[in-house]
Amino acid sequence: MSALFEPCTLRSLTIANRIWMAPMCQYSAEPCGPDAGVPNDWHFSHYTSRASGGTGLILTEATAVSPEGRISPFDLGIWNDTQVEAFRRITGFLKEHGTTPGIQIGHAGRKASTDRPWRGGAPLGPDQHGWQPVGPSPAAFDERHPVPDELTAAQIKEITGQFADAARRALAAGFEVVEIHGAHGYLIGEFLSPHSNHRTDEYGGSFENRTRFALEVVDAVREVWPEELPLFFRISATDWLAENGAGESWTVDDTVRLARLLKEHGVDLLDVSSGGNAASVRVPTGPGYQVPFAARVRAETGLPVAAVGLITEPEQAEGILADGEADAVLLGRELLRDPYWARRAARELGAAVAVPPQYGRAA
Repeated sequence: MSALFEPCTLRSLTIANRIWMAPMCQYSAEPCGPDAGVPNDWHFSHYTSRASGGTGLILTEATAVSPEGRISPFDLGIWNDTQVEAFRRITGFLKEHGTTPGIQIGHAGRKASTDRPWRGGAPLGPDQHGWQPVGPSPAAFDERHPVPDELTAAQIKEITGQFADAARRALAAGFEVVEIHGAHGYLIGEFLSPHSNHRTDEYGGSFENRTRFALEVVDAVREVWPEELPLFFRISATDWLAENGAGESWTVDDTVRLARLLKEHGVDLLDVSSGGNAASVRVPTGPGYQVPFAARVRAETGLPVAAVGLITEPEQAEGILADGEADAVLLGRELLRDPYWARRAARELGAAVAVPPQYGRAA
């Protein structure tokens, strides 16, 4: 049997195959009013087409735990019941067609309140549906971004509670996997890295202090998320600063160390990406360039991992799993190009994937 099409069981949940869709922001929700952050027809079409294409697990785009936690005013959120009800339409379709629905919950921190990327992605002010970002320290992401307000200890606790509330709503919305977004220079990742965390209290300085917020969020989510359902965590394995000889950084060694702690705190799989916390660093991209990070975490901790980053061909994905470098692959841009990638992979690898009866004549 193809490794790519073997079912994957985490806790009591079995995912049909190991071709998973990575979270990718669509910047297509209403920015304000009663429909702010609510998934609409675009989101329904976007996610359900990949389910019809045979994808085993679909993770939504970064879905904010609060209005101020959005990357842009046009992002999805899960801070109210209107959003929950709209998500049910999507999760119901995914389950009906054999795809596991997952949600990534996050807070953008100092990188919040920006425009859509195809309009330049510049920070937005209050007159453009924007707001003042917050972060672990008053340090801007780059020269374009405003200096964020430094979070107080009380505000940190409040945001931790917002993650737990988001997980409760995710369950009510029909999701079966929840992923905490700790990558790409957003709030949790900002706390992890000494590049962006300059605090001198219990949330800054040492590795133990910088990882405190992440672990408190994991504990809060795990407490409300059902014991039988899996919890994922997305990490940037490196800031790429150390590799560029450019100062203090979150490193792969740190990621392995944190992965051991996440496993102890009830995380079932680490989604291993990289970068996003430091502007203007050189990232040596290429096919599967982040896979070695995932492979190292898996080998040294025993924690299941998903690999992501320029995985485009079925044989490439099959090799990653067959060689034991990861437990699943997450496709991003390749699934934007081809919603039916899983079907193509099944044909090329001589495997089988579920086909909606409406498409049976073409199977």
